[in-house]
Amino acid sequence: MEYRCVATSVEGFVQQLAVAYVTHGYWFYVMGQIPKDKDPAAVDRKLIARYGIAISKWSRARRKRQGLANMQYLRHERTFVLLATKGRHEFFERERGAICDSRRVPIKFAGYSIGCRKGRDGRWHASVRISGERYLELRDGILALAHRRESAVVGERIRRLPFARFAPLRRQLLCLLRAVNRLRDVAGLDRLHHTEIGLNRFIVAQFDS
Repeated sequence: MEYRCVATSVEGFVQQLAVAYVTHGYWFYVMGQIPKDKDPAAVDRKLIARYGIAISKWSRARRKRQGLANMQYLRHERTFVLLATKGRHEFFERERGAICDSRRVPIKFAGYSIGCRKGRDGRWHASVRISGERYLELRDGILALAHRRESAVVGERIRRLPFARFAPLRRQLLCLLRAVNRLRDVAGLDRLHHTEIGLNRFIVAQFDS
């Protein structure tokens, strides 16, 4: 069966990873880079075949009932990630020592941090944020503008940040907005409104049609 695994954009990669995989229990992962002298498509085929990833949803359901893990594979350009649910699988033996749990160690990619947190309903949900180090870098640059440039310029700078507006990430931007407005209050400048910084998330196509 055809197995689609090549995301055509950073946003598509993050969306597929968070919404389709991590949220549905694919918590265990190994991330890697394909060397420049290797054909990415050949690596895709090798890993998908090695771990028996290209199976139907009915086969996945049957494996889950049997206490076996299921796997997914996703790639953008030369970055790939192998993901697994809990259960028995040769993946845990082959990759022992390299496997991380996204509930404890978020997946870092293109300035994003994709983790998994337990909600008020007691269930685990994907949590997509700007990674801590990248957020601090962006915050410092924007705060340097906050007290000396007009609100439209500062708002545009925040609005153009190249990150999909998942809920945890929106909270980061609102926190940044509050810090910007504190500085502007001290400087006697007009405040930014949350509608100026672009908080809507748009669904993107993960794969080529």
